[in-house]
Amino acid sequence: MRAVRLTAVDQLAIADVAEPTPAAGEVVVDIRAAALNHRDVWIKAGQYAGLKYPCIPGSDGAGVVSATADGGDPSWIGREVIINPSFNWGSDENAQGKDFSILGLPRDGTLAEKIAVPVAQLAAKPGHLSWTEAAAVPLAGLTAWRALMSRARLQRGERVLITGIGGGVALFALQFAVAAGAEVWVTSSSAEKIARAVELGARGGANYTDADWSAQLAKTAGHFHVIVDSAGGPGFPSVLDLATPGGRVAFFGATRGDPPVLPMRKIFWRQLSLLGTTMGSPADWAAMTQFLAAHRVRPVVSEIVPFARAGDAFALMERGGQFGKIVVQVT
Repeated sequence: MRAVRLTAVDQLAIADVAEPTPAAGEVVVDIRAAALNHRDVWIKAGQYAGLKYPCIPGSDGAGVVSATADGGDPSWIGREVIINPSFNWGSDENAQGKDFSILGLPRDGTLAEKIAVPVAQLAAKPGHLSWTEAAAVPLAGLTAWRALMSRARLQRGERVLITGIGGGVALFALQFAVAAGAEVWVTSSSAEKIARAVELGARGGANYTDADWSAQLAKTAGHFHVIVDSAGGPGFPSVLDLATPGGRVAFFGATRGDPPVLPMRKIFWRQLSLLGTTMGSPADWAAMTQFLAAHRVRPVVSEIVPFARAGDAFALMERGGQFGKIVVQVT
């Protein structure tokens, strides 16, 4: 079969590799489409823990079950599925265990014509989604769901701020929050991205490159019960300024690094909750896929790239600026 194969740092090519053989409890999924995440770009650049070569990257995928392991349930054959990239979460719903891993490293990922995965990692492909939309769901949808619903425990009618709109997780958080009946505001460095977020249901936003962006937002929108952030960095204290007393701030990344100062008095006096989060548990996955299907949420797809030009998909993500997911059409 064909697969996107990394043989060393920045050495990516489409290669012929052996087809996967399913172990007990596994099935083979013929991948129809796969999507990229920043994680894949960091792996390609050699900037991720636990690197190994060669490897097949890709955490997001959707396809059709084509084979089972010996003695496996034949009723799986022909099912249209999406793949949960969160492996071996463990028994504690509060946090992942020591054996937790993400599909695409160390285990070979979805940027291939076929993949073997445990049946426990599968969910039915939501019928309202195309293959490219379905492939866009897994990692970003799961991460957004846990941050917003499991960690921050969003309630209908609450006011939500989502920073850095345009990335996959931020857009899912926007769509989930709107579908759940929240009032949503966003930040971006792009007026166009804010306008597109408004088309998806946001009430408005602020440009975080403005020196007084948080004051602007506080004046226009007020303060926020829930804030979802992935940037951190020097602007994080301004994010905290926008939380209501008793507000919850969920964060799943630190793309701008650690904040230079953490204003402890502001946090304890205003009873703020800072909630670290990453990926999600099997229960999060089940709840997210059910919500997505029930509310007919459609992921935002920025670009669709044919499998033969998978390297172009990586280049697009490396350049940045996309609004939504970059998807590779495999078959």
